[in-house]
Amino acid sequence: MTPIETTVARLTALHPKRIDLSLDRMWRILAALGHPERRLPPTIHVAGTNGKGSTIAFIRAILEAAGLRVHVYTSPHLVRFNERFRLAAAGEGRLVADEELADALDECERVNAGAPITVFEITTAAGLLLFARRPADVLLLEVGLGGRLDATN
Repeated sequence: MTPIETTVARLTALHPKRIDLSLDRMWRILAALGHPERRLPPTIHVAGTNGKGSTIAFIRAILEAAGLRVHVYTSPHLVRFNERFRLAAAGEGRLVADEELADALDECERVNAGAPITVFEITTAAGLLLFARRPADVLLLEVGLGGRLDATN
């Protein structure tokens, strides 16, 4: 297993024992991280049953062709966990590097202090942390399960 896969496996053990359909876990971890969600660029939040990934790919291509720097958060990944996070950079941006992602996940795990949290929630928090630390013109954010209690809200 790669170091990222090892970290994700460890974070999976924190999954809550009971279903709690609220944003309380997200609010808690974001507060502990210093509210990175308040330092994000303007965001396009993409939801729907089908076509979210394609829609984000089209929007990203248009924005980058216009010279804008674009962060992207999607799920699930196809091959590598890092595919979920594309950081703004000149041209087409880049996937987050293993070390950057490991550092963000470790920081989220540390501030979470062993409290129950889903992998999607802690991964979303790590993404918001990564995106808040780097300049961009736009963030494209794909919902998870959707609805008003989705971790991306």
